[in-house]
Amino acid sequence: MAFTVQELENIANATLDHHLDRGTIYSQTIQDKPLLNMFDKKAKTFPAGKEFLTVRVKGEYSTTIQGFSHDDTVSYSNPANIKMATFPYKRIHAGIEVTFDELQRNGISIADTTTGRNESRHSDREVTALADLLDDKVEDMMEGRARGMNNMFWRDGSQDSELCPGIKSFILTNPTAALVVGGIDQSTNTWWRNRVNLGLSTASPTNSTIAQALQTEFRQLKRYGSPKHVLFAGSSFLDALEKELRVNGTYTQDGWAGKGSIDISIADTSFKGMVINYDPTLDDEGESKYLYIIDTNAIYPMYMDAERNKRHSPARPHDKYVMYRAVTDVVGLVCKQRNTSGIVSIA
Repeated sequence: MAFTVQELENIANATLDHHLDRGTIYSQTIQDKPLLNMFDKKAKTFPAGKEFLTVRVKGEYSTTIQGFSHDDTVSYSNPANIKMATFPYKRIHAGIEVTFDELQRNGISIADTTTGRNESRHSDREVTALADLLDDKVEDMMEGRARGMNNMFWRDGSQDSELCPGIKSFILTNPTAALVVGGIDQSTNTWWRNRVNLGLSTASPTNSTIAQALQTEFRQLKRYGSPKHVLFAGSSFLDALEKELRVNGTYTQDGWAGKGSIDISIADTSFKGMVINYDPTLDDEGESKYLYIIDTNAIYPMYMDAERNKRHSPARPHDKYVMYRAVTDVVGLVCKQRNTSGIVSIA
């Protein structure tokens, strides 16, 4: 016989639900951020500056050789080819607020009510608290900062003049257009351009069109200097490249028989020993068909000394019981050379 309504209500009133892993919140939308991770490792510092981060670059040479004999007249040149590339640095903020009321309901009290420091968790609070509210809000701030910094470093800066321009402000899909990049006109200074190879056909994977294009591009990308490349691709680009690998086949010692079950997967794709990193942000930005080849010796962020990931606990207003937390950065993205980085895409 089924339970009556009264019996069901009685059970509900007398029994708590079983809550898995009290205190743990399982985020569902955190993505890898390989570009941000790489920039975190490659970042440098600067002491101060009025407005810009600047580098001196040179792409033309005036001096040449001249043959002579006896009393022939020879010529002399006076080189004046130095140009200055400029990149802005910006002040970046991420912050949260939480009321004392919210924290008290979660079993948390604040000792220093001016700055919100020295919180304490009440004993036996786990009886009612399914998650730590303060920890969750701080985690939200740090992940929000990471997402914002990652997007900022990928975009060109046009989305917000108060954010520093990112990768797409100097690795362009049209590097021959009449456009000033970092204060230098790329249309007249051919050496101040990134490489591009766009719209590769995927109609015939057996032709290895993508692999051949990469071979060609990397030869040119190493033409000037000694770049340190890191590769970031969207999902569609990787799908097309992996299809070329599957169609053309790869020799293995064991063949299809293998040992035990047959593993039909393809390992992480690499080129010349460099892993092609899948960056989900490219999918989010509508560039799943793109591969960005970045010279990390030439492109990297610069943070002001002691102003990277700086924590703040601002004092609360006298008439509000609210606690504040913030993280700030003073940062700019610089590019010392463009012709060692590039973009490859499929149609």
